[in-house]
Amino acid sequence: MSVLSPPPATSAGVRRLAADWRVKFALLALIWGMSFVFIRVAAQSLEPMQLSLGRIVAGALPLLAVVLLRGGRLPTSPRLLAHMFVAALLLNTIPFTLFGYAGQLIPSAVMGIVNAATPLFGVVFSMLLLADERRPDRDRLLGLGIGFLGVLVVFGVWNSLGEVSVSDRDAMVGMGFVVAATACYGIGTPYLRRFVAGSSHGALELSALQLLLAAVPLAVLVPVATDAPTGVTWQVVASVLVLGVMGTGVAYVLQYAVLREAGATVATTVTYVAPVVSIAAGIVLMGETLSWNQPLGALVIIVGAALCQGLVRTRHVVPPPPRD
Repeated sequence: MSVLSPPPATSAGVRRLAADWRVKFALLALIWGMSFVFIRVAAQSLEPMQLSLGRIVAGALPLLAVVLLRGGRLPTSPRLLAHMFVAALLLNTIPFTLFGYAGQLIPSAVMGIVNAATPLFGVVFSMLLLADERRPDRDRLLGLGIGFLGVLVVFGVWNSLGEVSVSDRDAMVGMGFVVAATACYGIGTPYLRRFVAGSSHGALELSALQLLLAAVPLAVLVPVATDAPTGVTWQVVASVLVLGVMGTGVAYVLQYAVLREAGATVATTVTYVAPVVSIAAGIVLMGETLSWNQPLGALVIIVGAALCQGLVRTRHVVPPPPRD
């Protein structure tokens, strides 16, 4: 045996560790939590539509390569293409661009905090679009109320606009962009479930098609609506590549693996861990500071989202039967 070869027991331990869903869960939370730092870095040199197009193309090409290498074929049904185009706008084109605008105005940690409201919008629009979701129970309604209260806490709504500075107004606008992006995610997911879930095509083919369609409007708009970027550094290029390849391609594989191995309930909890990662990354890597209300609001949002998704339950007190 070569002195450079690890002992068999060590190799087996590494393989077992790599196969553990907890490791994949942690990597997924790390990738999604760190993505807001990369958005912040790239948004300082690229216009929002340029950033959005770059990360979509960087994510689409690896997925498309995997599809072709596996002998897969992209869907060609006109009806399915139309629904996938709408989903691509809601889940990629519009929110990615909105995050680009937000990255110019607010810290990455704040983007991660506000993005934690995504499950809340998912519940709201699922009730509107899906027949089997239209009767919310008490916990869901309570969770929605608590979650959106948390959003208001993050915004610091007790400050009147007449008393805040220009930079504070910019922060409010930036957080508004993130709220709009999370609302798009909230609409897009139930839209996919209603109009695409019954498709015979695999998730990999649909994901590659979705990203390709998401790039189309940006490929048309970017050359005519934006100026050529200047001062693009290797950090900006690396950020765009990481957002695309890791945040879309690798994250997709990890999410599917966690969903398959640990179940849907566990998979959804990554939404609650990612904001913690984004806060830590923003403070440690970017030197960002937070107001006291922003971490508090994040905690309130997470509690509300957990109630909405059934991860936490309130006690339902059953009144005693009446006495004779």
